[in-house]
Amino acid sequence: MAVKIYSTPTCPYCKMVQEYLKEKDVEFEYIDVAADKKAANEMIEKSGQMGVPVIEIDGKVIVGFNKEEIEKALSQQGNV
Repeated sequence: MAVKIYSTPTCPYCKMVQEYLKEKDVEFEYIDVAADKKAANEMIEKSGQMGVPVIEIDGKVIVGFNKEEIEKALSQQGNV
């Protein structure tokens, strides 16, 4: 399972997503869109959003720290 978090270092909701996934023992790739313009453009293309966090779980894009949607995407992959 591939999990990516498009984030910025100063985003409190991004930190909450990271802590939440760590509690669930879910490995993820942290992508700092403030430092990586290519990644920022990729995030906007995938989500249509400029705000963070944007979470991608095996191709499913979730905008914001939406626990219910994260749980659903993880459970479809058999990881919750």
